[in-house]
Amino acid sequence: MKKFIAEFIGTLWLVLGGCGSAVLAAGYPDLGIGFVGVSLAFGLTVLTMVYAIGHISGCHLNPAVSIGLWVGGRFPGKELPIYIISQVLGGIAGAGILYLIVTGKEGASIGSFAANGYGEHSPDGYGMTAALITEVVMTFMFLIIILGATHKNTPFGFAGIAIGLGLTLIHLISIPVTNTSVNPARSTSQALFVSDWALGQLWLFWLAPIIGAVLAGIVYNYLGPNKPDLTDETTA
Repeated sequence: MKKFIAEFIGTLWLVLGGCGSAVLAAGYPDLGIGFVGVSLAFGLTVLTMVYAIGHISGCHLNPAVSIGLWVGGRFPGKELPIYIISQVLGGIAGAGILYLIVTGKEGASIGSFAANGYGEHSPDGYGMTAALITEVVMTFMFLIIILGATHKNTPFGFAGIAIGLGLTLIHLISIPVTNTSVNPARSTSQALFVSDWALGQLWLFWLAPIIGAVLAGIVYNYLGPNKPDLTDETTA
């Protein structure tokens, strides 16, 4: 249970920190942190949680990461369902806290609530195909970074830095296209509060990250097989 509670808390922090920075601080008050600041916020949530809970659960915080690590031979498949459930519930809890904060201001509207989207709901108007390609490729690269940074032959203790900076870079690239998902739990948490169009487009932000993660797991297992003891929890 400790691993699953850790995943819940970690994913809550990722959504509250990353999406919270986008909703509360990105444009405030005309000279906010902008999308560069939001990108850093997402990276910092992962960086901080790697060192906080990495030794407990591996700090996946993302169903696509858990699936990619499983395909790559780094994670036991029997734990996939409860990890994914914990991550989705943690994300929803983080979005719920953010919702209470946002609506605590008189006359406030949640707007898009940092939800992911394509077409008219893409920050810069990118279509479904562009969004699909972006999410597959960005998740693929994210998993390549994770699998490489946590390989048994990689210097110990630096994985969190590489993974956090990797997620920052991914957001710098893809926020204009989809508002950056690469994480089905993060997308689900925001979509539930926006509902309407966000729920209608949510399928892409589950399908694309999972495809990217599976491909990365296959590729990295070929490039640099690790073959650890699957009971080892230090995957990140």
